[in-house]
Amino acid sequence: MSKTFADFPLHESLQQALQSLGFTSPTPVQEQSIPAALEGKDLLVSSQTGSGKTAAFSLPILQLIDLDEKSPQGLILCPTRELAVQVAEEIQRLASHFENFYATPIY
Repeated sequence: MSKTFADFPLHESLQQALQSLGFTSPTPVQEQSIPAALEGKDLLVSSQTGSGKTAAFSLPILQLIDLDEKSPQGLILCPTRELAVQVAEEIQRLASHFENFYATPIY
């Protein structure tokens, strides 16, 4: 049976964002990475462009942050300014149902 995002222990607001973005089934990289990241394991992931890596690492980060804490709680390093902007925009979309959440690219 195919896994869906509903099978992951993600906040309702993340589930709502995934639904509104039209994401129902995780990609293979997401299916393998998200559970391990939610358990606090370190990951080294290599896969093709467009395979879902950004959501694979950002959904667990979003799941684990404390929205009442106003200091930075996550850092994602990107090799180019363009990728940093793209990743920040995707994280903001995934967190679209969070109140007072901001992803900011710094370059």
